[in-house]
Amino acid sequence: MKLEIVASKNYCTLSVFKINGINADEDDFVIKYDHSPEMAYQYECGDMRADSIPASDEVLRKYGISSSEYIEIAEKVAEELSFGCCGLCT
Repeated sequence: MKLEIVASKNYCTLSVFKINGINADEDDFVIKYDHSPEMAYQYECGDMRADSIPASDEVLRKYGISSSEYIEIAEKVAEELSFGCCGLCT
């Protein structure tokens, strides 16, 4: 498996995400949301986290990966997109 993953400067997205040369969609691997919005001002994040989601056969076929590779990718995506408190959008 060939994986390219780079977080963007604004933390919320990936500027580069390719699996086996295919442009990948982070939503195939994680769900991200602010776990503590009450701790932030308007347009800020209190605790942004990305949580891995279960693999589907469709996603495994789409990227030509195994279940264990899926888990590895999902963990890396979650790590890149989990950053806690942020005020860049204010």
